[in-house]
Amino acid sequence: MEKQTKVKKPRGRARLIAGKCIACGARCQSTCPVNCIDMSEQGEPIVLEEKCIGCVKCVKACPGSALEIVFTPEEQAILATLSGPAEPEVDEEELERQRLIASYSGVWVFIEQTEGEPARVSWELSGSGRGLADTLGVPLSAVIIGHDVGHLADEAFRYGADQVYIIDQEVYARYRTEAYLEAMCYLIEKYRPEIVLMGATGMGRDLAGAVATRVKTGLTADCTGLDIDARRNLMQTRPAFGGNIMATILCERCRPQMATVRPHVMPLPERKELKPGKVIVETLPLNEADIFTRVLEIIKDKGGKDKVDVAGAEFIVSGGRGLMAKENFYLLEELAEEVGGVVGGSRSAVDAGWLPPERQVGQTGKTVRPKIYIACGISGAIQHLVGMQDSDVIIAINRDREAPIFEVATFGIVGDLFQVVPALTSKLREMKRARAH
Repeated sequence: MEKQTKVKKPRGRARLIAGKCIACGARCQSTCPVNCIDMSEQGEPIVLEEKCIGCVKCVKACPGSALEIVFTPEEQAILATLSGPAEPEVDEEELERQRLIASYSGVWVFIEQTEGEPARVSWELSGSGRGLADTLGVPLSAVIIGHDVGHLADEAFRYGADQVYIIDQEVYARYRTEAYLEAMCYLIEKYRPEIVLMGATGMGRDLAGAVATRVKTGLTADCTGLDIDARRNLMQTRPAFGGNIMATILCERCRPQMATVRPHVMPLPERKELKPGKVIVETLPLNEADIFTRVLEIIKDKGGKDKVDVAGAEFIVSGGRGLMAKENFYLLEELAEEVGGVVGGSRSAVDAGWLPPERQVGQTGKTVRPKIYIACGISGAIQHLVGMQDSDVIIAINRDREAPIFEVATFGIVGDLFQVVPALTSKLREMKRARAH
């Protein structure tokens, strides 16, 4: 009796659907197990059909549904001859991902503090974390590590936390990477949060990188936006490729999902009436003998005549390449004095030596959210826009009516800043004198 040969079900080949690619950042290419996808200059996939095995992983990974599986006429004929219900394919990778996600729950915000004084960015993140937690339907937790920091629990509740994890021991009185790393990893391994947020400060960047390495997860630094997708992934948006594009990064296969956010990027939420929540106190068997570093003294930078807090200013007058020379910044200083603000600048102005680095606004400088931001002679490169586009009111002054700065400006003035700025300063002085009389 002749043995019947079982017909193998064709798997087809992947193909791009014209006009649907959203240039998400080559997620399809990164998931392909046989490296059969190249990327065009426009960020669209080029499928090498002779190498494609029809595994469907790129199709599943595409957020824009821009890829499909197609079959040759011969393969379609084979599919037509196959009888009986097809056995459902088991995607072991997806099942493992779902099991991983199910084992982690909750949104955590690390409350940064120095000698009991909390960093403002912690409360800004609490507001963002509250929104993420509500979307996921999970509690928002604050994590406080230090010594004599119990009072911060009430503040965390005022800014939206449902519960607070506290490790309050003398060994944590001053920040040291090793000590805080042990504390954070202990809490994460015990309580398994799905999202951990930290401020992109000196402390936050140092600790977040160490924690992500220890728990073997991903970390997206300096995020400007946070959201949740349909599969409970944290959508972490940040500038990429030197600030030329905004990339949204997902951590689909690891938990917790970790991100840092710069101060002043997220709005400060309203401080509400105290409604105490659950406080969970933990203790670690850690003492000074276990830590190899010592903090001898904390020296706070009080600033000086030339050092101003651009990030905390309510009124900022910024200058860019259009100022032409360092000597011309006196025009901005006069205007800033009239509005009670400070002078900032773009990267080009700082690189030219016209302003000190601490006054730089942008991706590689400070992120600001003033009430009024006046941009003088700044074209508006994406690197600058990400640092100031959330200002309440943006006034742009530029001779080039096509300058990108006008796309985010509340009010735009097309003209020569050397005429417009002195005119604004003069008008403000007249208004002040008239009010005085």
